[in-house]
Amino acid sequence: MDVSFIIVIFMIGFIGSYISGMLGIGGSIIKYPMLLYIPPLFGLAAFSAHEVSGISAIQVFFATIGGVWAYRKGGYLNKSLIGTMGASILIGSLIGGYGSRLMSESGINITYGMLALISAVMMFIPKKGLDEVSFDKVKFSTWLAAALSFIVGVGSGIVGAAGAFLLVPIMLVVLKIPTRMTIASSLAITFISSIGTTIGKITTGQVDYWPALIMVVASLIASPLGALAGKKINTKVLQATLAALILATAVKIWLELI
Repeated sequence: MDVSFIIVIFMIGFIGSYISGMLGIGGSIIKYPMLLYIPPLFGLAAFSAHEVSGISAIQVFFATIGGVWAYRKGGYLNKSLIGTMGASILIGSLIGGYGSRLMSESGINITYGMLALISAVMMFIPKKGLDEVSFDKVKFSTWLAAALSFIVGVGSGIVGAAGAFLLVPIMLVVLKIPTRMTIASSLAITFISSIGTTIGKITTGQVDYWPALIMVVASLIASPLGALAGKKINTKVLQATLAALILATAVKIWLELI
């Protein structure tokens, strides 16, 4: 590993993890395409889709720890929601993580593109009055939350993401959870999901450990900083930023596939 490789991978991890903490996502929606396409631009060796999904799984595990820690006070974390969706997504991510070794690289990329496209469409659905509900009055369907998070877990386990880029639109649009509670709780659920995804990737030999270690260091620094910024930014701006990022990623992935 030379210095340029370390710097490029660290910056990818830092940028992705900062946005992760700010928007309540694990960061793979950003880092997956960055790891695929940026290293070759600097004359560095390209990662395979399997390697990228493995590195992303490890990084998300640590990035979400930092984000949850920053949101631990203030009533942002909905424990009932976290428990319900966390258990379901963990089971789904274990299944997806193990099953991904049977898929081709194009199959993994197509799965990722489909998840990003669905997320982008959901983020542009109007969310009127969402943030007028106080945190202690929030209600949701337990069975619906569990079923949707299981499906997200399977898909996210395949691509090495923890699924927050899908969880956030589902929590906002379907379950009607206020934005800041969604961001904080999705980080906790994503952490649980990343356990299953990480185990699946490690046990099937899909992790390149040195790049993963660099990403982890960047994550532990940047994710709490992003979470602190997210507490201060207007919720409409946070929603719009996430929608734009997901849409841009979906377009990029599908252009490459086509």
